[in-house]
Amino acid sequence: MISPGEVLGSVGILGGVATVFGTLISLANKRFWVWEDPRIDGVRELLPGADCGACGQAGCRAFAEAVISGSVTPAECTVMGEDERTDVAAYLGVDAGEVDRRVARLLCAGGRDVAPYKAAYHGIESCAAAAAVTGGGKSCPWGCLGYADCAVSCDFDAITMNAVGLPVVDVELCTACGDCVEACPLGLFEIMPLDTHLVVQCKNLLQGDAAEAVCSVACNACGRCVQDAEAGLITMVSGLATIDYEKIELENPKAVERCPTGAIVWLEGEQFSDLRSLAAGVGSEAA
Repeated sequence: MISPGEVLGSVGILGGVATVFGTLISLANKRFWVWEDPRIDGVRELLPGADCGACGQAGCRAFAEAVISGSVTPAECTVMGEDERTDVAAYLGVDAGEVDRRVARLLCAGGRDVAPYKAAYHGIESCAAAAAVTGGGKSCPWGCLGYADCAVSCDFDAITMNAVGLPVVDVELCTACGDCVEACPLGLFEIMPLDTHLVVQCKNLLQGDAAEAVCSVACNACGRCVQDAEAGLITMVSGLATIDYEKIELENPKAVERCPTGAIVWLEGEQFSDLRSLAAGVGSEAA
C-alpha cells in the first residue's frame, strides 16, 4: 500500500520538474522572442482570406507581411476589388499600386463538335483519371478531355463547362491563382496578362492533314501565321505555332487572318478563353 508520504513525494517531484521546465521555457521565450509588427494582423483582416497564392505569396498572412515590408503593393492581390485595395493602402498609408491583370487562358478549342473520339472512356469522371488510364479516348491526345477537373479546382467559380465539353473562363471572376493550371493533366491552361491579344488555342504536335484529322481546329503547321506576323514573334516549334511573349509589343492581328483552321486567335477586351463557344452562342457572353 502506498503511504501518504510517498504520494506527497511524487507530487513534489512532479511539481519540481514542472517548475524547472516552466522556467526554462520562459527563459527561452524571452531569449528567442521576435517582435512582430501589429499591423500584420490588421492587414490580414482586410484581405479576402482566400489564401490562393495568386499574388505569389504563401497565403494572405505572408502577403500582409510583404505589403508592410514594401516588397509588394496592395494591387498585387488579384482577389481584392478596387475598394478593398484602397482600404489596405489607406490603413498603411501607402500607394495602392498598379498591376497588369492576369487570367487563365485555355489553349485548346477542340470540343466534342470538332474533335472526334476514338474510344469510349468509362470510369471516374476526372480528366486526370481518364488521361492515366486510356489517354481519355480522344483522337487528339493533346485535346481537352472535358471532365471538368479545372472547374472543380477553381475556388472562385470562374470556370464553367460549355455544351461541347470545353471549360470557359470568366475573366471577371478569374484571379489567376493557377489552380486550373495544376489541375489539368494535359497542361492546357496558362496564366497570361489580360492584354495579351494573340493566343494559339492548340497543343497538337501533328502536322498537315494528320492534325486536322483528329481536330478540325488544330494548328496544322502551315506556317502562314509566321509569315504574316512581325519578324520573330511566331515560330514553328515541333510543328506548332509558338508565340514569343517577350515580344508582346509586336503583336499584330494580321497573324491570325490566314490561319486555315482558326487555331490562332486574336482576343479583344475581357473575353473568355473559349472564343468558339462565344461565336456559337454557347456559354456566357463576353464582358
